[in-house]
Amino acid sequence: MMLQVNKQRESMLIIGGGLGGLSTGCYAQMNGYQAHILEMHELPGGCCTAWEKGKFTFDWCISWLLGSGPGNEMHQIWREIGGLDGKEIRHPEVFNIVTASDGRSVRFYSDPDRLEAHLLELAPGDAKLIRSFCQGLRQFIKCLKVYPFLRPVGLMKRLERWRMMASFIPYFNLIRKTITVLMTDYSAKFKDPLLQEAFNFILYEKHPKFPVLPFYFQLAAHATHSAGVPQDGSLGLARSIEQRFMKLGGRVTYNAKVSEILVENDCAIGVRLSNGQELFADIVVGACDGHSAVMKMLGGRYLNDTYRKLYTETIKQPGMVFPGYFTLFLGLKREFPEAEYCTTYLLPEALAASLPGIRHPSINVQFRSSLYPELAPPGTAIVYISYFCDIDPWREWVDGEEQSSRIVDGVEVHTLPVHRGNKYQSAKRKTANAIIDFLDSKIPGLREAVTTKDTATPLTQVRYTANYEGSVLGWQPFVESGETLEEEVKRNGPGLPGLKNFYFSGVWATTGGLIRAAAAGRHVLQFICKDDAKVFQAHIDPQASPPTHVVYRERSPYRHPAHSPEGRPQSMVPSTNPT
Repeated sequence: MMLQVNKQRESMLIIGGGLGGLSTGCYAQMNGYQAHILEMHELPGGCCTAWEKGKFTFDWCISWLLGSGPGNEMHQIWREIGGLDGKEIRHPEVFNIVTASDGRSVRFYSDPDRLEAHLLELAPGDAKLIRSFCQGLRQFIKCLKVYPFLRPVGLMKRLERWRMMASFIPYFNLIRKTITVLMTDYSAKFKDPLLQEAFNFILYEKHPKFPVLPFYFQLAAHATHSAGVPQDGSLGLARSIEQRFMKLGGRVTYNAKVSEILVENDCAIGVRLSNGQELFADIVVGACDGHSAVMKMLGGRYLNDTYRKLYTETIKQPGMVFPGYFTLFLGLKREFPEAEYCTTYLLPEALAASLPGIRHPSINVQFRSSLYPELAPPGTAIVYISYFCDIDPWREWVDGEEQSSRIVDGVEVHTLPVHRGNKYQSAKRKTANAIIDFLDSKIPGLREAVTTKDTATPLTQVRYTANYEGSVLGWQPFVESGETLEEEVKRNGPGLPGLKNFYFSGVWATTGGLIRAAAAGRHVLQFICKDDAKVFQAHIDPQASPPTHVVYRERSPYRHPAHSPEGRPQSMVPSTNPT
């Protein structure tokens, strides 16, 4: 168990201003700790970010946000940290469309009735498996509201754990089956070749180590209007949480890169910044890249056998850490109203082979401005194209630094452009052009409409966040790395053995996406409060307005005549249990 420490702790330094760090700061302030966030970028959010390019705002992160609607514990966390206050949440009717190279498509509706009807129309020979999958989705929609997020399992007493497990009894067989069968194996049972492949890409990318359960989880959240996108996008979400943190009395310092965690008598006492400045506090929380925290800032000290293996062996094995992305943004001079919000295209082998670092022969294409109209001028459009990407080929083309710090107007800045070399820039251009050529064949006129473009590789992620190998989410769930980490935190809490006053938060203290990062902030404060014999507290800002919701209907060419006009948003009355 975690070591008992000085019960008079009051001050806290949080390394990293991503969603994990911001959430940690909010809950720290709610519980009487004075929190100071140190972020090496000029903006909050970490991976949850956006940037301006000409007249466009290119949003890099949120394609769906778990917990965006009420009726589950995820939503309560976003409300407590102010992420969704007063925002309009947009919900596309179709979660994703998967289009094969022969032009056939599968529309993954999250509504199980519509999904079942669509799949039966495509593949009547797979009727039994289709009906079974959709019946499982109906059950999982009910299961979602009892899924625990508010309290870490490691702090639950025996009776609490029993009650939690009892809430899952009606869904026991469903969860048992879906967590033990890989989607790659499940999808292979379909007779139709399109369904065999398409089911693997429901979550935009192929996740070969994912069981069926997370696919049900995302579709169920989407079906209950709890996987939409928030008004103002990724950076807007981060800014809202930053405002909540500062309203609670917290402090943020940007352009502050931590180079060392200061330790005295086996206690974390503060940090040293890259400019030599030293800051001190009663508690230090690492809400940054986990590898940087333990291997660089702490010099590899205080690692027990579990963490030593994780950070020196497991992390180097394929598939243990989420990869980075290659991302292409296009600013278009017209809207393309016929284009769908989100499509995963399965690529011809020759094209896929030409895309550096690609994990799977597919790209995900989103007409981002359709759900985020405020990010583009009227009459224009933004397209966001991405694929899971290994960093190694991009690194081979670099003949300069991956990241550097410079003094600009007397301020040390850490995320300015660095010299990558001509081969690297040439590879980015060739990759972008190959993707644009392909999309122009699917969406005629797209190439001619491009006025602005920008690209990012896993090295871009390293530059802005220092994340290990450009990873977007840290440890992978459902494999050795993620399962080992979760068991360690469950046993010993989010700290390091033998080092007092230090805790982990953010995505490297858990597994999963933005809601997991936000939940990690809540969880770490519960551990801290326990160590300080304090009663944990959390509350929603009483002055804040809840979010509102709008459904965006699917676009042509596939349309049921009973549906509303193409692409038109329809207002939705929020419900405590939307269906």
